[in-house]
Amino acid sequence: MKTRLIPLFFSCLLAFGPAVVHAERADRDKPMNIEADALRHDELKQISVFTGNVVMTKGTIVLRGAQLEVRQDPDGFQFGTVTAPAGKRAFFRQKRDSAPGAPHEFVEGEGEVIEYDGKADIVKFIRRGELRRYRDTTLTDQVNGALIVYNNLTDVFTVDGVKNTSTPSSTAGTPSGRVRMTLTPKEKPADGPHRRPGPSARVMRPYCAPVPN
Repeated sequence: MKTRLIPLFFSCLLAFGPAVVHAERADRDKPMNIEADALRHDELKQISVFTGNVVMTKGTIVLRGAQLEVRQDPDGFQFGTVTAPAGKRAFFRQKRDSAPGAPHEFVEGEGEVIEYDGKADIVKFIRRGELRRYRDTTLTDQVNGALIVYNNLTDVFTVDGVKNTSTPSSTAGTPSGRVRMTLTPKEKPADGPHRRPGPSARVMRPYCAPVPN
């Protein structure tokens, strides 16, 4: 008898406090630049496959891996799938819009496979997924899971922490098969040294609820 394991998904809305910070909106309209050791292009299918130390940049977006497959739809939107070298993870990084004078913020992620949807502006981190947020060079928040889907437009991500039974545990999500998240308290304002920390003092206040099966 085969037992079917139903994964549990969580939807989390990122709340960044009074100063709302978004991903760079102009990135999706920037040209895609790619460097690699080799290229195979199919003009009829509009698919290009880059292999060997691949580096893709698109505005502030950076993608790195062993192989990148890029296709373009009739409307000109680009879709990329990055595959990591064996035993490693592909890399994603993007700068976020921030208020004038505020620290620079970046989002980084890793996964054995990373899928970028230029039309929907969605990034997927598949197998051993990890998503991190930095304020300048300081790590502030981090989430791990077997699959992370990050929407740049809505600042919403979903995380699946259940290990894929068809994949060896060493290459699945977190070792425990559960979602893990680390949040750092928000910095206190300069004019409020006596302000007591509380729930509102967090940089990210995720509301997480199971999605009905």
